[in-house]
Amino acid sequence: MKKYAISVFIMLIGVTNSFGQDDLMPLWPNGIPNQRESNEKESHNNDDILWIENVQEPSLQIFLPSKRNATGKAIIICPGGGYQGLAYDWEGTDVAKWLNSIGIAAFVLKYRLPGSKSLIEKSKAPLQDAQRAVRLVRYHAEKWNIAKEQIGIMGFSAGGHLASTLGTHYNDEVTDKSDDLDQISARPNFMILIYPVITMNPAHTHMGSRVNLIGENPQQKLINQYSNELHIDKNTPPTFLVHSTDDEAVPVENSLLFYQSLKENSVYAEMHIYPEGGHGYSLAIGQGYLQSWTDRLTDWLGNFD
Repeated sequence: MKKYAISVFIMLIGVTNSFGQDDLMPLWPNGIPNQRESNEKESHNNDDILWIENVQEPSLQIFLPSKRNATGKAIIICPGGGYQGLAYDWEGTDVAKWLNSIGIAAFVLKYRLPGSKSLIEKSKAPLQDAQRAVRLVRYHAEKWNIAKEQIGIMGFSAGGHLASTLGTHYNDEVTDKSDDLDQISARPNFMILIYPVITMNPAHTHMGSRVNLIGENPQQKLINQYSNELHIDKNTPPTFLVHSTDDEAVPVENSLLFYQSLKENSVYAEMHIYPEGGHGYSLAIGQGYLQSWTDRLTDWLGNFD
């Protein structure tokens, strides 16, 4: 019995270590740009979902499929939360585990939020972190059994705004070049936008996301800069969109505007509009045929083999 207990203890140590800090990678180990010291602390609330606010140390959480199941694709996930917080498991780690089940490496991005007192230029920080995340994954692609040209970005709600900002502003120089990673392309090879915030136009935006990102009374220049439907060109990555007609938080016009601009610029795109579903349904498990959106995505991803 004693030997058995010792064996179980050793086995548990191994399990604990395999899911410890090794699966977390800081984005900026040598100093976080656009950030100053403050007394602010990152907060975690886990009542219903894991809700994170005041991110101080942005990171990637790494989820890799087994080598035999790996397809070579990778997706960086931006959880939503209105640029106020991050629905970290609901629209992050749960999605990463599902992606692993279809052979895709997944990385949950814990990005800085513009309301943080630690930030200098608040609206820049999320894009800085998203660009860095793509560069990190591309830099480590061989180690993680990933094809460098099969790295996508995925976002839910305000995370969809960040993902579409990256997909339309990947060449913006928002960070001073400081290391070799800065020479790597930050362009995602494809985008997956799930009930995304797209526009800052008050007619269709999610006002909470807009206020948190660019303030109560932003200049028109800033509104235009972060209205991502205005920045699509022929080099914008192929895009997959999902939205619901009855979304009262982020109007379906956000996806419609983006899709229309993709079409006008001859960008490969697919959009699924469900009549019902509301907002914030993550994988939509148990929600009738709405949960089939993941099947449609699986089919679409097959075009990038």
